[in-house]
Amino acid sequence: MSDNRIAVAKTYKLFIGGKFPRSESGRVYPVTDAKGTFLANAAHASRKDVRDAVVAARKAFPGWSGATAYNRGQVLYRVAELLEGRREQFAAEVAATEGISTKKALSLVDVAVDRWVWYAGWTDKIATVLGAANPVAGPYFSFTVPEPTGVVGVLAPQESSLLGLVSVVAPVLAAGCTAVVVSSAERPLPAITLSEVLATSDVPAGVVNILTGHARELGPWLASHGDVNAIDPMGADEPGRVEIARGAAGTVKRVLRVAGGEPDWTRRPDIARLRRYLEPKTVWHPMGV
Repeated sequence: MSDNRIAVAKTYKLFIGGKFPRSESGRVYPVTDAKGTFLANAAHASRKDVRDAVVAARKAFPGWSGATAYNRGQVLYRVAELLEGRREQFAAEVAATEGISTKKALSLVDVAVDRWVWYAGWTDKIATVLGAANPVAGPYFSFTVPEPTGVVGVLAPQESSLLGLVSVVAPVLAAGCTAVVVSSAERPLPAITLSEVLATSDVPAGVVNILTGHARELGPWLASHGDVNAIDPMGADEPGRVEIARGAAGTVKRVLRVAGGEPDWTRRPDIARLRRYLEPKTVWHPMGV
């Protein structure tokens, strides 16, 4: 092979409805490694792309939320299998974009795989832990069960390109919700590769939609969209979070409370994020009927 070969400059696309369209705007922006070396071109999502992603997520919601909890767990576990199968690629991208050693990057990929498996295991346990049979004074049965809140907009962490991304997306899916995700603007490659994993897994089209671009631009559009039920503003800066909260107020959607910078994503997770994407429904039924 010739030493003068010119590498192919990649232009990555968005992931909407199980497909890989170009941005409606036609815009792209360069992605560089931690040292400023060019890596690839990423699509720069527009407001129209956000709307298309929300439409796809809403269309996929009935099927995904209506699937059995056991089935959702199997699907998420399959994602973990495929993610681990591309361990070396993810590690290379994390190392390049975050400026860390390959050894540390491999460790973070392993934690991300384990994190995905952890949430997959919770899908058929949520109802037992968060549901209840309520004592009532009367001839009735009263049950409270958790239900998925709907379409969730996620602004992925800006610093932790893979582990942080998995930590905010996996609980959305485990809860039975669908997602529109805005990846880290400067470190989008692991999110793009995750799109390819999702596309070749058993996750139904539209359950996860991944947009590349800037949270400051796309976040307010997600927050003000009337068909988005909740939003995680983790990837926005402090002024951006205020703007998102203000935009969300117009459609009375749930906004996750985020204070300060990013947490330590390597810490052991809990079910707090799962709880945020569930709504309690109480059912009363007469005895003997």
